[in-house]
Amino acid sequence: MGVSAGRFEIAKAGVGVLAEAFPLETVQAILAATGREGKRKRLLPASMMVYYVIALGLFVGVGCREVLRRLLDGAIWIWPNAVRVATESAITQARQRLGSIPIEKLYEEVVVPIAKKITRGAWYRAWRVVSVDGFILDVAESDENVKAFGRPGSSRGKSAYPQVRVVGFLENGTHVFFGAEMDRCDVGEITIAKRILSKLRKNMLCLADRNFLCYPLWQQAVATGAKLVWRAKLQLVIPKIRKLSDGSYLAKIYPSPKHRRADREGILVRLVDYRIDGFRENYRLVTNILDPAQAPALELAQLYSERWTIETAIDELKTHLRGSKVVLRSKLPDLVRQDVFGLLLAHYGVRFVMHDAALSEDIAADELSFVHTLRVVHRKLPWFVSFPPSAA
Repeated sequence: MGVSAGRFEIAKAGVGVLAEAFPLETVQAILAATGREGKRKRLLPASMMVYYVIALGLFVGVGCREVLRRLLDGAIWIWPNAVRVATESAITQARQRLGSIPIEKLYEEVVVPIAKKITRGAWYRAWRVVSVDGFILDVAESDENVKAFGRPGSSRGKSAYPQVRVVGFLENGTHVFFGAEMDRCDVGEITIAKRILSKLRKNMLCLADRNFLCYPLWQQAVATGAKLVWRAKLQLVIPKIRKLSDGSYLAKIYPSPKHRRADREGILVRLVDYRIDGFRENYRLVTNILDPAQAPALELAQLYSERWTIETAIDELKTHLRGSKVVLRSKLPDLVRQDVFGLLLAHYGVRFVMHDAALSEDIAADELSFVHTLRVVHRKLPWFVSFPPSAA
């Protein structure tokens, strides 16, 4: 359960910091770099449409004209010629002119790990804790979306809607979902994960579920210099070499059974087997931290439980921001990409506020309520783009 307004008011921590999360100067630079800044003045200018796409992520279940009205309330002086209640057709045309590339570029540039050394729950020893995982989203029914993203099968035939798959990293201490990429629903998580592993850094420790552990992905992740603690499937054969002082084992993983039998191309790892009291299931962790003194087996077992943080963040995206049964609104694939990255930017904006509030109160971000913060942001939406006149 998160802390509500009873403990302190998030707005006092400064919902205005959302303007810091998405600086107007950064938006304008990205529009210029992508050639989307516009050659002439329009009633729905490109800079406004960037913030509008983020606002759509905050108000997924609200009509597009109403979202525009809420965005411009109190901020009309930033875009004095903007139409306060444009037609849906005009809004769609403005979104199409903007395209998805500037929104994706904004996400890539802005949404990065933000934990400071004093951020509670963000670190294990010297390493920044992150997790990798994926999820799927339903998108609007259209021939274009089905062709672009596919429709997964089900026991009763085809599913109701086309779907997209998103895979990314979570900074555990702040719930910032960074480095994400999206693709068709029939593209596997491992395939997408291969494209984003370069986001890992040497000061990171990455947690992953058993579906991610395979030789090629592990080899690629180790090459980044990051530390890894990934769960392994129990049926995966991992030959033990010798037992270590904390009860873990040095072991090796191989590309194939043939390589294992010939002891060729094996990667040295450390194996941690354990069981949680009260549960029958056995757990097996593989790590590239080979020295037990740097990360004892018991601590790694406790640390792995934090992987579930990414499930909470995905729930924030899919249930609290999007709505549990809400389908992303756009029927054109490029606008679907806009929707997805707008949703990720909106989530980052809320989490940016929460991290700022947690630091000001010297508490962990997990002690705050995502739902309460989202409600505050909804009420304070004009602050979302609240820049001083000199910056316009």
